[in-house]
Amino acid sequence: MIASMVDLLEPFIARRGAVVLDGGLATELEARGLVLDDRLWSARALIDAPGTVAAVHRDYLEAGADVIATATYQATVPALTARVLLSGVTIACRERDAFWGQRAPDGVRARPLVAASIGSYGAFLADRSEYRGEYGLDADALAAWHRPRLRLLEASGADLVAFETIPSLVEGEAIVRLLAESAGPPAWLSFQARSAEALADDAPIEDAAALAESCPRIVAVGVNCVAPALVRPLLARFAAATMKPLVAYPNRGDEWDAASRRWIASGTAVALDGLVQGWRAAGARLIGGCCRTTPADIRAIVAALD
Repeated sequence: MIASMVDLLEPFIARRGAVVLDGGLATELEARGLVLDDRLWSARALIDAPGTVAAVHRDYLEAGADVIATATYQATVPALTARVLLSGVTIACRERDAFWGQRAPDGVRARPLVAASIGSYGAFLADRSEYRGEYGLDADALAAWHRPRLRLLEASGADLVAFETIPSLVEGEAIVRLLAESAGPPAWLSFQARSAEALADDAPIEDAAALAESCPRIVAVGVNCVAPALVRPLLARFAAATMKPLVAYPNRGDEWDAASRRWIASGTAVALDGLVQGWRAAGARLIGGCCRTTPADIRAIVAALD
């Protein structure tokens, strides 16, 4: 499975030294008029406005993203039917295939990939606990909760599985256990960090990296939805404990206010394209944006990495 992932990523890394991920999906959906104040968050659009989801995927592909993540981050089996979960992958794959079919082969760009997005248990709770990791559940309980969705998405036709915004070591342990249970597409594991030294649950970054290192199906590890300023020191700590490629896709540096359920401009938001070359030099091989980033950001990242 590792060789399979190497084969998947090699054309992208050979071109610019990194794989460019897409940016914020919910941000773009809201910008197009969708209301996502719902336990399903961006996954609600799979029911209400699948065409808009497809349009956002296309915009990120046009911006130069090498990987587009499905709108399934906050989708769960209890909250959605299996049909809707799989529709997230279907929409992304269909749009990728249509986009690719309209391009004349130029020998430069590789066919983009589709990553099936899987959010943390905290995303299901919709109370911002993915930024704290304080669930009160052990690895067995978390594995049981994640298992049905993972099994569905493993068989969905997605090229990759993307575990995102994982705040705690115990949830990471549950994910590693599940990935070891069966064969399936390669996965990346992206954590949420409280600081440059620790995950959201205060576990050392090095322990998270070592956990990923122990799992053959995990082929890249890193962070997402952290402030841009944290990315470089976090990458350094991950790199000290794993030989796997690193993942980095931060938010814009704004703050999420759980009470009002909206992003608050922090005054520290920065242009990511000025930072990505440093992240690539620090070992990041999957680079993109998370909340509050847009196709314009991804276009700028592509230009900075080319």
